Amino acid sequence: MTPAPIKTAAPRDVLDRVTSLGWSRSLVAIVIGLAASFVLFGYFVVYWRNADMDFMVVYSALAMNAGHPQQYVDHTAYLTILSVKSWFALLHHLGLLDAWTLPAMPKATDAAAFDLAMTHAIRAGRVLALLIATGSVLIFAGLSRLIFRDWRVALVAALAFALSGGLAVHSRILRSELIAACPVIFALMILIAIGRRAHVARPVGMAVAAALCIVGLENKVQAILLIGSLPLLILPFGSAESPSVIFWKTPAGWLAAAIAALAAAAAIWAAWPLVTTGLDRALLDAAQFHPLLLNRFGIYQAALLALLVICMIAYAAVWRISIAETFTSILAVAAGAAIALLLLNVDYNTSNVIAVANPLEKMLTFADAGTANAANGSNPFAVVLLLLDGLASVLARYTFVLHSSPRPTVFLIWLIVPGIISAWRRGERLAALQALVLMAASIGIDTLGVRRGLKIEYFIFTDPLIILAGAILLEQLGEIRLHKWAFPIAAALLGLHVAVGQAEPIKYALKRSGQESICGWNRYYMPLMPLPWCPAST
Repeated sequence: MTPAPIKTAAPRDVLDRVTSLGWSRSLVAIVIGLAASFVLFGYFVVYWRNADMDFMVVYSALAMNAGHPQQYVDHTAYLTILSVKSWFALLHHLGLLDAWTLPAMPKATDAAAFDLAMTHAIRAGRVLALLIATGSVLIFAGLSRLIFRDWRVALVAALAFALSGGLAVHSRILRSELIAACPVIFALMILIAIGRRAHVARPVGMAVAAALCIVGLENKVQAILLIGSLPLLILPFGSAESPSVIFWKTPAGWLAAAIAALAAAAAIWAAWPLVTTGLDRALLDAAQFHPLLLNRFGIYQAALLALLVICMIAYAAVWRISIAETFTSILAVAAGAAIALLLLNVDYNTSNVIAVANPLEKMLTFADAGTANAANGSNPFAVVLLLLDGLASVLARYTFVLHSSPRPTVFLIWLIVPGIISAWRRGERLAALQALVLMAASIGIDTLGVRRGLKIEYFIFTDPLIILAGAILLEQLGEIRLHKWAFPIAAALLGLHVAVGQAEPIKYALKRSGQESICGWNRYYMPLMPLPWCPAST
């Protein structure tokens, strides 16, 4: 008799194993994990441990609740401070926070009472930071679900974002980067989702994306680097389902375009005083802003707008978007951006307006001498050398071996680079191109960030780009997920993300340095709130 053939078990998709809890329960587990990490290595940390920028934000919120203007306007942290201000007012109304204004703060001469009040205020701020970070993860997960057809890929992307080094830091401290980066990242994800699948309301999504970009810029001017990359970044993100729906090929489409024109005109008219204030030469000179190009303000802003329009037309040509929908989308972007600009009027401050209107000039006021001299000088080779130096530093950091970093997403890069090559060779060239442009944007933004030390707080701008690049490849290269080494590699990546991503919060929680360094800047940033351990001003 012929022996029966031995049956071998079919290879199991690694995504089935890492997403075994399902969508909803996995998201609950992620939220619980974020909260547990926050409690263990964030909430109870001594209140002055992350004084830069916890103190600046809390002080400004206390001052604004007492009727003072925004105190900290460096870059600009406007929405962060405004949210903490409102959060403190809400907690006070609920009877959960006594020291919610500057007058309610104990004097520095009563050190014990001051420490207790500041501990309560800082911890309240940290809880808000956790809530914003958790909300950001859930929004990222929801938008990933819109982008990726396989919910398991979307869940893995959300998990990678939740465990990223940037989010680990921002979920327990008060800084401006999270509320600056996430809206722009969400704008990108919206653009990818609506670009891949046509819908009659697609221009509305464009308006929302434009508004989110301005929201990010209003909170930190460095967001302009990510915003400036979006027009080029989105070009390859289309599909066979991208061409306009029938509505946009009928007279009704042109009627919608006329309505969009009226809406854009009204929004621009309402926001125009902010634009003129932001480009007022007298105010800019008083703020010691220096024009970046040709001794005139507004040149690169106009160039960026032109690039945006050109790229929208190019996208329409490549992915067969009708003229009516393209025209309506351009107007929708203008309307969305102008409406979001009006947020600056919620608590108006001229410093915020001119910073948002001139983000690169604002960034240069904090640049090191070498960067400032290169940007303001006439020698283009100096700029090129700085960029090459920054690029070399970024590539070294991406290897982790040549330059270690508390950034677990670098380990994804080890898989993304060969994944791009593999996808191209297998004929998945559109996926390879999409992952490539995301990685190129990440490298470019990080290269410019090197001039500010590429601190862990800045990772939140580019970590999502790396994660999205990896998720795109993961969805397309399905056979790799069946490889026998797929699960061990996935388990190792998860372990590295937890270990490396939590390293910085643990380090800060266990840090033993004192408060003395705060005395070097407290009088400048907190003139109305002396600190007990710093010498009194004379």
